[in-house]
Amino acid sequence: MALKDYAAALKQGRRRYQSAVTKGQYPYLPVLDDILSYTEVVQTVSLGLMDIPLSKVVGTKTAGRTNAFADNFMPLLAEKSEFGAKWASLYDHQVSEGIRDPIVAYEFMNQFYVQEGNKRVSVMKYLGAYSISGTVTRLIPKRTEEKENRLYYEFLDFHQVSGNCDLWFTKEGSYKKLLKLMGKKAGEVWEDEERRLLRSVYGRFAGAFKMAHGEKLDLTVSDAFLVYVEIYGYDQVKKETELEMHKALQNMWEEITLAEKGSQVELVQNPKEEKTSLLNRLLPAATLTPDMLKIAFVYPKTPETSSWTYAHELGRLYLEQAFEGRVKTMAFDQAGTDGEVENAIDLAVAAGCNLIFTIAIQMVNASVRCAIRHPKVRIFNCSVKMPYSSIHTYYARMYESKFLIGAIAAALSRTEHLGYVADYPIYGEMANINAFALGARMVNPYVKVHLEWSKTEGQNARERLKQEGVVFISDNDMITPKSASREYGLYRKKEDGSLENLATPIWDWGKFYERIIKNLCSGSSETNAQKGKKAVNYWWGLSADVIDVICAKSMPCETRRLIEFLKHSIRTGAFHPFDGLIRSQDGEVRCKEGETLEPDEIITMDWLTEGVLGRIPGFEELTKEARALVQLQGIKTDETSEEA
Repeated sequence: MALKDYAAALKQGRRRYQSAVTKGQYPYLPVLDDILSYTEVVQTVSLGLMDIPLSKVVGTKTAGRTNAFADNFMPLLAEKSEFGAKWASLYDHQVSEGIRDPIVAYEFMNQFYVQEGNKRVSVMKYLGAYSISGTVTRLIPKRTEEKENRLYYEFLDFHQVSGNCDLWFTKEGSYKKLLKLMGKKAGEVWEDEERRLLRSVYGRFAGAFKMAHGEKLDLTVSDAFLVYVEIYGYDQVKKETELEMHKALQNMWEEITLAEKGSQVELVQNPKEEKTSLLNRLLPAATLTPDMLKIAFVYPKTPETSSWTYAHELGRLYLEQAFEGRVKTMAFDQAGTDGEVENAIDLAVAAGCNLIFTIAIQMVNASVRCAIRHPKVRIFNCSVKMPYSSIHTYYARMYESKFLIGAIAAALSRTEHLGYVADYPIYGEMANINAFALGARMVNPYVKVHLEWSKTEGQNARERLKQEGVVFISDNDMITPKSASREYGLYRKKEDGSLENLATPIWDWGKFYERIIKNLCSGSSETNAQKGKKAVNYWWGLSADVIDVICAKSMPCETRRLIEFLKHSIRTGAFHPFDGLIRSQDGEVRCKEGETLEPDEIITMDWLTEGVLGRIPGFEELTKEARALVQLQGIKTDETSEEA
């Protein structure tokens, strides 16, 4: 029996050998000694006895037995050789009693090279075992700027707290992202039970990924695992069986393949009014019309208690007027948790809704899960640069309006000190702050913008600005009906304590939703893109008439003319707020003369421009609500900027 299995393993080895030779690749096991001959090792660490993932055992320490194995550890020597007899004996021993003698191996760059026990590894790999016991010595290379080296040092930090060497990511920052998804702090050492649990969960996922033929993708199991945890949440994932994971993977395979392609997001910066295709003209019944849509809006809070929800509710009501009753809409509010969001979407689908808008960033993962369950329903989430193809996302280029607000503030102020109250350090917010400063300094190059954050623990942003003597302030963009205040938009604080509202940026969500529906009905290629093909984000601005700036009637006509000129220039593309020489607080050139920042650079901006007095708050400084959003939107808050 064992000899038959050796023959089968030999067949696998020879097939792998021929494949490598055909492709011009080295057909044998890599040798660590050869690799180390051109690598500087700065530290040797004994890891002791541990379970080594067999998928990470890739080669041999010395060249002695290299030619006996193909690069997948399957044998190459003849069946009747002494080597074959020993391999078969080990196989019998594993089947009857189990191989208990640990191998001796070296770990380098999170891969393992065997010094003693190559045949044991071969047998266990043939049998499909997950791991093998071994005594391991770690060889740590000198730190360099190469990506693989940086990834390895991130792995070392992760291994120090988790004791886990199963996971290996191909993108920097993935270990930190996984820790956040698991609710772990950086540097927090885990209990043994937590370590065992992750290994068990990951092992089940690896099995499910193999069942789904994930090895055909140019994506590591760990990369796929991170996408899976991000969508379903670690608390849910750790309860699932391998079969449940396999079923879920099959349903969300498009998201996995998108991650393989790099999770690129296509930014649609202007609505495209496309003509109805010839097929639709010949078959008008197939054309989508507004009266065929039943639209649901899912809100995290009520319109009375949230200015953000209130603005989107106005957008929903605008839709019903704009389409003269042809569009049916309904709203579900107080969906503040993932479970409540999913329940609201399921209720909307049960009510016949075929188009659903979830209006908050924190709803994105629940939206993706529901889109996977309801593939025929279009779901849009209000967020920017989220790499999911099961849903579409949408957001506004509010930095364009903030640039205009900054120009107004500098034109009207009698001092060189302006205030800016920001809320969350998430994607887009740095662009808003910097655009405000650039707009102000375009009018008065000596302006200083005092930045304060409203979503930090134990801080009162407006009180701090008052103490600093700042009277011209850019604040919240919208009002909350239940607790209306005049501290919104751009205002001036008078000596008697009263406020004078000067201008405010407008999010015209009604027009935004109207544009999306018109694109759907006109057959726009982006809006009607098939799920799984690409991630699409509608990132519209002044040119789409979905944002604007409203000025007070008391504004001087000269200032009004300036703002109208700038607004028209931005709308037509003749001028861009992030154009020309731009420096950050530390003096680094972020945009060169004659160049313009790319959209992705604007969205993911994590620096503050010169002229801004303040910094990006650290993660621990934020409120609980703010932390949740920051985890989703990616701004690096663990590194704070220096004050100018």
